Amino acid sequence: MQAFLKGPASISTKPVAAKEKSAAGSSGEGKRTKPIPWVEKYRPKNVDEVAFQDEVVAVLKKSLEGADLPNLLFYGPPGTGKTSTILAAARELFGPDLFRQRVLELNASDERGIQVIREKVKAFAQLTASGSRSDGKMCPPFKIVILDEADSMTSAAQAALRRTMEKESKTTRFCLICNYISRIIEPLTSRCSKFRFKPLSDSIQQQRLLDVSEKEHVKINNEAVSYLVKVSEGDLRKAITFLQSATRLMGGKEITEKIITEIAGVIPKETIDELLLGCQSGSFEKLETLAKNLISEGFAVAQLVNQLHDIIVESEDYSDKQKSAIAEKLAEVDKCLADGADEFLQLMSLCALVMQQLTQN
Repeated sequence: MQAFLKGPASISTKPVAAKEKSAAGSSGEGKRTKPIPWVEKYRPKNVDEVAFQDEVVAVLKKSLEGADLPNLLFYGPPGTGKTSTILAAARELFGPDLFRQRVLELNASDERGIQVIREKVKAFAQLTASGSRSDGKMCPPFKIVILDEADSMTSAAQAALRRTMEKESKTTRFCLICNYISRIIEPLTSRCSKFRFKPLSDSIQQQRLLDVSEKEHVKINNEAVSYLVKVSEGDLRKAITFLQSATRLMGGKEITEKIITEIAGVIPKETIDELLLGCQSGSFEKLETLAKNLISEGFAVAQLVNQLHDIIVESEDYSDKQKSAIAEKLAEVDKCLADGADEFLQLMSLCALVMQQLTQN
């Protein structure tokens, strides 16, 4: 019986070993030519690389010098460097070896109900941490819990967190990251140092995009970079993603404004001008045709609302009364679209009101 068992075992081990070798070889090959999204590739590796957020960087630098950190609350628009900043600070504090042991990162995609806060976060917070690093540098005797998209946590989970924050203050620091500070309960905000991340300025974004273009050997002119910054609205992550998409689409050719318009889903100015001329004509049939064309072209009505708002507000061709009436309707349409209303009906409703305002005079 033993001989029977030994026989197949000895036969089967060889191909398995061969398989493992080939798998290891293929993974080794994959590692060498592993493509990384540019957003991750050019994410700041230390606090000094964080752009434009001077107050936060200054506080974190002081904290890194003394190896002490308060509980933090970062809030602001997406793509301004909130997560990148705390990850860069944690890497500097703990070094590459201890980073995984000392940092617990929970995102909106993870389960973060009251049970997880009571069990997972509490268990991690209760672990003790030593104050030594393998490279001999000073290391703080605490751990960091990063709660990304904290504004999507339930009030009950946030309430459960506040007691853990107080009890484990000797061994753990918390960093809450959110877009809307109003959705964080008052007891948590009062326990944290609050930092607002501003949308990045145009010049900073242009500089970063030109740096990335140079490193990746992308052909792009200054006008296209300026337009890319305008389209991304202060969100550097969005700008870098658009740049990478445009590079892949063009395959080494120069990137122009037209290409960025197509990739970003921005409605061309000519199309909006044509729609406004249709509104001025007073013909409902013509307006309906233009609206159908806009929808069938695949443009989002929410995008039209944003662009139309800027055009109407900045234009000198409309009276204040017309502007206020159209702006109010834009707000209504935006709310209805957010609630899941039909795009064509909302577009017709908006165009009908614009036509009414423009043909009255």
